[in-house]
Amino acid sequence: MTEPAFLTGRMIAAARALTSISLADLAIDAGIDIERLRLLERSGSTPVTPRSDAEAIANALDRFGALLVHEGDGLGAGVRLKFTRLDVKQIARMEGEGGPALSDDVP
Repeated sequence: MTEPAFLTGRMIAAARALTSISLADLAIDAGIDIERLRLLERSGSTPVTPRSDAEAIANALDRFGALLVHEGDGLGAGVRLKFTRLDVKQIARMEGEGGPALSDDVP
């Protein structure tokens, strides 16, 4: 997993919402006390410290299927879902249906 430049409580809450995981499940997987995790989520945009906690939470979120997006190109940091292997297989199957693809350019 690529480490985020920083992790905030809002990012944790967003990742939990996207992956439909409970606070308790994340706390267990990250090895962090549930009350500490609850406080971190409530801290809003404050970066998670110490770095070891941020890394543990980021790694746990990665295992649950959340992708932490770094700040860049004038956009802020965020969270999105990773594609599962099944998703990738289905996309590949759909892209191969209907013969060769033609240019998408429309005059």
